[in-house]
Amino acid sequence: MRTLLSVATGPPTILLTTAVVVAMCFWGLVAVGLTSAGSFDADADLGAWGLGGVPVAVAVSLLAVAAWLLSVGGILLLTVYAPPSPATGLLRMALPAAALLAAWRLTRLFVRPLHRLCPDEPGPPDRGGARDHLDHAV
Repeated sequence: MRTLLSVATGPPTILLTTAVVVAMCFWGLVAVGLTSAGSFDADADLGAWGLGGVPVAVAVSLLAVAAWLLSVGGILLLTVYAPPSPATGLLRMALPAAALLAAWRLTRLFVRPLHRLCPDEPGPPDRGGARDHLDHAV
């Protein structure tokens, strides 16, 4: 437990831990009715990042939690199984960035089925095909 706490609050994972704490506080405010899940939808459009179709807060929260889990899990594995060395230290610093990239890919996969639960949100951009053909025919 002590190792988990030191990994979660140590550099560089503390940045992702902070993002998860902020997301938890936001969802706490949503739960008590002080704000809504769609609060940030007018401010940001995540469709270009492949995260459209759900409220921005949902996509960013999923991204933060997935990146945190991957980063903490990877650093825990390094701490337990890899001997301390300069290469391990560099890998420990690079792991959160790699976890963020992997979390973005995972979040894109999670957002697609969630789009059906949020019909008011615009879906991911159409990649051409039948829709372009219909637009030109009208």
